[in-house]
Amino acid sequence: MLRISVWLKYIHKSVWLGLLTLFLIAVVFPATAQSDWQFPIANRQVMAVNQQDSSDASLLEQGRSLFANGRFAEAVTVWQQAAQSFQEKGDRRQLAITLNYLANAYQELGKWQEAKDAITQSLTLLKSPSQPIILAQALNTQGNILLATGQTEAALNSWIQAEKAYSQAGDETGVLGTKINQAQALQALGLYRRAKESLEELNTKLQNLPDTALKAMGLRSLGVALQVVGDLAKSQEVLNQSLAVSQKLNSDAETSSTLLSLANTLRALQKPEEALLNYQKAAEKSPNPLVKLEARINQLSLLVETKKTELAETLLPEIKSEIDKIPPNRESIYAQVNFANTLIKMGHNPQAIAEVLVTAIKNSRQLQDLRAESYALGQLGNLYQQTQQLSEAQSLTKQALVISQQLNAAYITAKLQSQMGAILNRKGDVGGAISAYTEAVNTLKSLRSDLVAINPDVQFSFQESVEPVYRQLVSLLLKSNPDQNKLKQAREVIESLQRAELDNFFREACLDAQPQQIDQFDPQAAVIYPIILPDRLEIIFSQSGKPLRQYTTNLPQTEVEKTFLQFLESLNPFFSSEQRLEVSQRIYDWLIRPIETELVANEVKTLVFVQDGLLRNLPMSALYDGKSYLLEKYNVAVAPGLSLVAPKALAQQQIKVLTGGITESRQGFSALPGVEIEINKIAKGVPSKVFLNEEFTQSNLQNQIQETAFPIVHLATHGQFSSNPEETFILTWDNKVKVKEFENLLRFREQGNRSAIELLVLSACQTATGDKRAALGLAGVAVRSSARSTLATLWSVKDESTAELMTEFYQLLSQGMSKSEALRKAQLKLLKQPKYEHPFYWASFILVGNWL
Repeated sequence: MLRISVWLKYIHKSVWLGLLTLFLIAVVFPATAQSDWQFPIANRQVMAVNQQDSSDASLLEQGRSLFANGRFAEAVTVWQQAAQSFQEKGDRRQLAITLNYLANAYQELGKWQEAKDAITQSLTLLKSPSQPIILAQALNTQGNILLATGQTEAALNSWIQAEKAYSQAGDETGVLGTKINQAQALQALGLYRRAKESLEELNTKLQNLPDTALKAMGLRSLGVALQVVGDLAKSQEVLNQSLAVSQKLNSDAETSSTLLSLANTLRALQKPEEALLNYQKAAEKSPNPLVKLEARINQLSLLVETKKTELAETLLPEIKSEIDKIPPNRESIYAQVNFANTLIKMGHNPQAIAEVLVTAIKNSRQLQDLRAESYALGQLGNLYQQTQQLSEAQSLTKQALVISQQLNAAYITAKLQSQMGAILNRKGDVGGAISAYTEAVNTLKSLRSDLVAINPDVQFSFQESVEPVYRQLVSLLLKSNPDQNKLKQAREVIESLQRAELDNFFREACLDAQPQQIDQFDPQAAVIYPIILPDRLEIIFSQSGKPLRQYTTNLPQTEVEKTFLQFLESLNPFFSSEQRLEVSQRIYDWLIRPIETELVANEVKTLVFVQDGLLRNLPMSALYDGKSYLLEKYNVAVAPGLSLVAPKALAQQQIKVLTGGITESRQGFSALPGVEIEINKIAKGVPSKVFLNEEFTQSNLQNQIQETAFPIVHLATHGQFSSNPEETFILTWDNKVKVKEFENLLRFREQGNRSAIELLVLSACQTATGDKRAALGLAGVAVRSSARSTLATLWSVKDESTAELMTEFYQLLSQGMSKSEALRKAQLKLLKQPKYEHPFYWASFILVGNWL
């Protein structure tokens, strides 16, 4: 093994920053970042001040130039000299401006107390309202510092004041920037609708401006902000508008910057070919060497990600040449480290990668830039870990943790804690590894709002950057006969992962759970947590009043998931029944067989699955024990996490249904002639209000849900569940209602102080074909709809069988039966009919959420 310990002599302290942190910095430190994919208007206000007002204009200009080039420590030195001169002269105005500059530079260096002191002094000097532009810039800086130090509400208030001051000064650019910052603060506070409304208002203002550089830059800033709040389709639309304006103005600088931002959005939209094309165009068009380099490095990483290794290799000489040409600054250091990170993924020579990182370390020290130094040192520590030099890696990570805490960067700390866990695990210190991973998970949980309110490129890599931290901790906790404390912790961690996945799906951290395990409310229910790990399938079994139990199937994840996919494919009626039953029984043996005796002895009636990964796409009711289906023995329900489900049964006297749907071909979707039969049959059995076809519009749906107090909403229309919220929708007569809009419709009644929806039924929806995580969309709808339970279909089923099942389901509900038992008996009725006995007809229906 090639050792690289020769490079250790350069190391004194380190922090692992990584790609995740690069994007987080854009959000947490919006006024200081300089990359063109960040918020250019919101970020660059602070340096725009009249120079002629200062007798020491040359010092201010020198500092501005150093700051713009990422030489923050040198900028501090120069501005300190200017501040001293202005103080001696008694020039309060210029002193206030300089202190504002210093506050921004201190932020970049992680010197938070100095930053706070400087901006406080600046604002004290600006009590006179006669200088609104300078006051606005200082308030903008104060907002950035407050947000970065966790005082989000105070940051929002500061930006609101800054907007007023910019408006008083007639500075439209400043107003636009602070509006974007306010939306970011609203997002961090969990006020997502207000954030979206603020951005929509800003978009309207920008659309009404003439085609100028301000409009092009403003639209680009807005497009990137829309990336942050997760509205990727709108981000693409706005960035294309910015691109059209900049091209009309023949501005290569604006055009290339917008192309780069657009490529990032396309990448987040999982459109790699379009993203690659735009990275290519941005690099070719840009007059700015740093923008060109960033575009090339992003292009390289995406080529590697999409397994286009040969094309990636062709970019290396150009990138190496460009990196060597750019003078040292923070962006060039980040470029070097990002380049090294991609080279590690490409499997290049560790010695050569170490040389790139050492250059970055030297440059960062030359600039006295702690954050850039930490980024470079951290990646070198990661390289040690990759080359199995664990003692050196542990030493670097330990030093890095100290610095990340000093920088008040909890997101860096989470990454470092996870890295420490991996190192200790490899060294055989399982206890230490569990402690490190536990700290990492706790840090991630504390960062929920910040973690989702980041550039979507990070969201796109959630499975790579965040999810493994949870799974590694669960894996360690469940090794070697864990005690009850470890089993309880593992269950808590897997439920936390369920919430984190849903946060990531919606890019909103608003799924706040009550700390209760509702299996305690149903003594005849048992809860099964299957957990897919790289080397095995773990199951935690929980029943009220009983100790938790764990059982394991030692098979690699690839084989487990291959079996799951085979089972899903076999549910097509054209597949061999023999093959279907064989693979179904294999999964039954993994999930149910080890607890069969306990289920019978404890008189369990309902099995609740908290499903993981690919299992979400599978109907548990169709598992086969060799003689009968699971459905024939137990009620079956699924839950995205027990603490997210409200424990309340549906009262018998409440069985009234609001029904709607489409029977005709609409918006490219096929007709559903059986829907009318289905709805009419339901209406005959239980009190119902029906609206079909032309009446089933988005606005009418909202009005009906708002105005009626029916506890059950039944929608018989096309729909799709996907791992992408943009592709999760239901079809109305006039629109595709996407999941976030759908959620707003359903929550509208609850916000109006009416009773919550007890049961939401979606009888003609399906999971997106080929999407392994498609049922995440169903879980998201179930949780965010505010309905206590959701009954939906994993795939489209025949109209006749659906109508029969639904009719029976409602009849049983009206007799006082629980939702899970009513569904089971309705499915059994189909199973007993020869023409519907195949699971294709009855297994598609799943109950998500409250099963009572």
